Amino acid sequence: MRLLLVEDDVMVASGMKLGLCDAGYSVDWVGSAERAEQALESESFDAAIVDIGLPGMDGLELTRRIRSQGQAMPVLILTARDALHDRVQGLDIGADDYMVKPFELPELLARLRALLRRSQAATSAVLSFGPLEMDTAHRRLLLAGQTLDVGPREWSVLEYLLLQAPKPAAKDKLLLALTGWDKEITPNAIEVYVSRLRAKLEPAGIALRAIRGFGYRLEIKAAGDGAESAPAA
Repeated sequence: MRLLLVEDDVMVASGMKLGLCDAGYSVDWVGSAERAEQALESESFDAAIVDIGLPGMDGLELTRRIRSQGQAMPVLILTARDALHDRVQGLDIGADDYMVKPFELPELLARLRALLRRSQAATSAVLSFGPLEMDTAHRRLLLAGQTLDVGPREWSVLEYLLLQAPKPAAKDKLLLALTGWDKEITPNAIEVYVSRLRAKLEPAGIALRAIRGFGYRLEIKAAGDGAESAPAA
């Protein structure tokens, strides 16, 4: 999952980015609403974390513009203002949730997971597909009841695939989920992570099928080494 972090305090932003990256997210950090608008014009994000007290255009105006442009990604606003009016105003202009500074990182991660689940029409912290279970809250992955070890980028690819299942996941969306705004990951890298996941999933009867010209889809392998699509459990 790819996040846009809009925070002008360098120390706060650095700590948040580190914590979010450790939790498996790809994070692009900008220090102003104006730079955030530039990023949103050229890139795609799964959610935005926006501080209200930004220099120049504030975070409330940025949120209003995001919604006026028809962007439906979840927006979590951060504020040092504890006044009820500020919180209500933020929600009224289109923010999905808010947090008052200072806050603890585990709560931020939990609120973010909830927003992302709702945006992807998932209601549980556990994503399932056949014998595969991903607990996004506790960062635990089980395959046929056994712990499955995957790297951080493999986790991100698999999480997106599970959120889309049984529908296919577009390759460009998978790429965006892994790519930071200041660095590039080639399409070939996606194929590497898919290949690694395929080798780990297929022995348990889960196929990771390539959809020519589009992307990839999780499927339950049928008897005789074929594969048939199946809904998430």
